[in-house]
Amino acid sequence: MNAPKGGIAPCTRRVMNLSHVLRQAARRFPDAIGFVHGAQEVTWAEMDARVNAMAAGLLAGGLGKGDRVLVQSKNGLQMFESMFACFRIGAVWVPTNFRQTPDEVAYLASASGASAMICHADFPDHVTAARRDAPSIARVIAIGGGDFGEDYDGIVAAHLGAAPPVADVEYDDPCWFFFTSGTTGRPKAAVLTHGQMGFVITNHLCDLMPGTTHEDASLVVAPLSHGAGIHQLVQTARAAKTILLPSERFDVDEAWRLVAKWRVTNLFTVPTITKLLVEHPSVDAHDHSSLRYVIYAGAPMYREDQKRALAKLGKVLVQYFGLGEVTGNITVLPPALHEPEDGPQVKIGTCGHERTGMQVQIQDDAGGEVAPFETGEICVCGPAVFAGYYNNPDANAKAFRNGWFRTGDLGHMDEQGFVYITGRASDMYISGGSNVYPREVEEKVLQHPAVAEVAIVGVPDPMWGEVGVAVCVPRAGATLEEADLLAFLDGKVSRYKLPKRVFVFEALPKSAYGKITKKMVREDLEARGLLPLAPERRP
Repeated sequence: MNAPKGGIAPCTRRVMNLSHVLRQAARRFPDAIGFVHGAQEVTWAEMDARVNAMAAGLLAGGLGKGDRVLVQSKNGLQMFESMFACFRIGAVWVPTNFRQTPDEVAYLASASGASAMICHADFPDHVTAARRDAPSIARVIAIGGGDFGEDYDGIVAAHLGAAPPVADVEYDDPCWFFFTSGTTGRPKAAVLTHGQMGFVITNHLCDLMPGTTHEDASLVVAPLSHGAGIHQLVQTARAAKTILLPSERFDVDEAWRLVAKWRVTNLFTVPTITKLLVEHPSVDAHDHSSLRYVIYAGAPMYREDQKRALAKLGKVLVQYFGLGEVTGNITVLPPALHEPEDGPQVKIGTCGHERTGMQVQIQDDAGGEVAPFETGEICVCGPAVFAGYYNNPDANAKAFRNGWFRTGDLGHMDEQGFVYITGRASDMYISGGSNVYPREVEEKVLQHPAVAEVAIVGVPDPMWGEVGVAVCVPRAGATLEEADLLAFLDGKVSRYKLPKRVFVFEALPKSAYGKITKKMVREDLEARGLLPLAPERRP
């Protein structure tokens, strides 16, 4: 092999195994509390020892580098530890959203080619479904005493004191399958790597919460399986303690009580949760002066909601725009740019400027850069961009163009480089910070015997950001009621994917080619006076 120009010999791109951030915290602050869940308080040294023990147990069971481990669990110590245990042996962590149905999780098991599954005792049906659809699963570990597999804490106890070798990893070695549907279709596994995530940790600390140290504390108000998990990985890199809500039910008063008790300095959330936190009476009953960064993502925040939050909390809001494929690293709007009052200096509607080390470009259909203020597709390149979708070359071909990742979001950039999202290239909408893909839900609706046609569109909602509206055409001679269809869907799709309203039409508007277009459906709803929706909460 010839050496590259300059005489530098080629070499592998060896990088830090991400589990080392936990080892660093344990070495520097062994007796400091690193994790809190209700009455449970765990030091960094204790957590590192437990992760070592689980890693040894996984290795003893035949798992190793490159194996995928599916994790279906509510937030908890074991769920958080499983991430580091997988990283430590070079395996790939494949977390699910614990609110997903058994069939949805079974698809993730099959699509990821999982070799093992770690599952909370509350979800035995998910294990049954995963084993049915993914025969590659040879081992199941139960959190909390489930009778469907080996006991998680039993494995930890059996291997406590072990010091398994930490897997050597290179930049492109996968560590996390972050399931996302991109812009359309069924979920796809975005492959996150050790090298990429090392950059993401550094970037988050630089752009979202500069100055974070071991004296900080972070409250978790979202599932650790997705953005919150990345956020807590970043906290571990600075030995900042992680505090979980005592149950999966979001209790606003309890959240503020924990902020006051632990002097919480940062939290990761979505606009819907931020709105709930700020508008609940308990915000005035507890001391939250310790907060420095309230980081929100997943959807834009209405300007009036921003004002209310800033009035209650001060200038602590941080917005970022980013998809799972870019692990949130596209733009940032820091506290200094969140103004409590409108004025000429306020860039209303922006999601911020480019993240450090990342480049954003607004492109036309041919991949050319458009002029400032001209609408195009938001594209991004840089070290935070994922390695591609696992085992999905067609999706990869669509997602990348000339080295740029195509977000599928439409927007423009002003002359100072601030980005504004103005629409979506797809029909996807974001409800409560979670992506919803209408086709997936439409397929479930069409399983109802009385439904002949359906179209679901996302529409604005003051509580959830956006919600779905389903327009159905009944089969000849059949009767279809809104309540009946929603009851039929209950349990078949996650609750956040359920349409807020169902309207029954005699026919759906179609194009000259006989296609149902979402634009025409939305226009028809508006013409009938059915949009905007009346202000009411999701059922």
